[in-house]
Amino acid sequence: MYRHVCICAQNSSVKLCRRSHGFVDDCEKPFAEGVAQSTAVFRPTGPFGGSTGNFCTARIRTVYTAKGDADMDHIIELKDITVSFDGETVLDHLDLNIGNGEFVTLLGPSGCGKTTTLRIIGGFAAPDEGKVIFEGKDITNLSPDKRHINTVFQKYSLFSHMSVGENIAFGLKLKKKSKSYIQDKIRYALKLVDLEGFEDRHPMSLSGGQQQRIAIARAIVNEPEVLLLDEPLGALDLKLRQDMQQELIKIKNELGITFIFVTHDQEEALTMSDRIIVMNQGLIQQVGTPVDIYNEPQNAFVADFIGESNIIDGVMPKDCLVEILGCPFPCVDTGFAANENVDVVIRPEDMEFLEKGKGMMDGVVTSILFKGVHYEMKVQANGYEWLAHSTIAYHPGTEIGLYVKPENIQIMHKPVSAAQEVIKKNE
Repeated sequence: MYRHVCICAQNSSVKLCRRSHGFVDDCEKPFAEGVAQSTAVFRPTGPFGGSTGNFCTARIRTVYTAKGDADMDHIIELKDITVSFDGETVLDHLDLNIGNGEFVTLLGPSGCGKTTTLRIIGGFAAPDEGKVIFEGKDITNLSPDKRHINTVFQKYSLFSHMSVGENIAFGLKLKKKSKSYIQDKIRYALKLVDLEGFEDRHPMSLSGGQQQRIAIARAIVNEPEVLLLDEPLGALDLKLRQDMQQELIKIKNELGITFIFVTHDQEEALTMSDRIIVMNQGLIQQVGTPVDIYNEPQNAFVADFIGESNIIDGVMPKDCLVEILGCPFPCVDTGFAANENVDVVIRPEDMEFLEKGKGMMDGVVTSILFKGVHYEMKVQANGYEWLAHSTIAYHPGTEIGLYVKPENIQIMHKPVSAAQEVIKKNE
């Protein structure tokens, strides 16, 4: 049973999504490649509520709408946002709707436009074109202090000459709140971030993780409807980052407000998000749940940026068959032109090891690394070095057969723009 039926807006070709996840509900969902010849609206009805319902127009303009429902309560709408710096386009006619109460992550490499998008939502930068709509009102020209939005930065910007309590109270004092109100808010915020009793401490005496929690507490006492987080975990070590990921999820669930999180760390995005917006070169490449983004990348860039992948050139001689490095591989994809050149994506965990001669191709293990929960191996087969994961160790020099189930082979049209191409590994 396949979870989605994907329909190309250009030529009505159909392709089945490979991984069922145990669901039986199908939904119509646009296939991203190709130029739409007419406006089409797709309303997903899948088990996740659908997360990539798109409105496609002839300019390849896609409005990504919250959780796939065009009628959902949108707290933020970005309409045709364009930004340029020194003649270089940073955001290119970006359209995005964010639903009330979502945890949304803007994910992409450095320079993709994610932080600029966040700054525009927060009012710290103005678009050259387009509008920012907040709860149905145009706030494009509204100053940051007039918006019901607060921001937590990577650099915590705590006042070193103030106590923790004074840092948290800073915004409330500017609003001339009463002393009792402020004290109640400080106690509530410190309890929420698990730092009760720290109000008299000074920030410089705290760990990086504790300072980050104080910055979050200072933001939430102002009761924002949206909290923007600009790579707030980037300065923390691995263990602290993992702890703070869980803390942020807990805080978001407790408050019930919208979180918009910026990161280039794929694990952070997959761990915390309700929805992920993958960006590159000022364009949105894909929007979806973490499961959708990982299992159903819409182009080579997303497949390469999210997790690890084997991305290989292939040819589709006919439906449900792809030739990879001269070997035929059964797949589940249909609707491609005869002998069309395609990109083939196979995740390392989907590579299965068999005895030599019993797989789709034979190869030799060239290296092995122990990763804790699995072994990561490189296998030379048919002139290509494959990346494969297994819980069983196959040491260098071992001759094996490689097998991949048809439903675990992802077939995609070749990129139509540079922004959809595989990123360089050193970026």
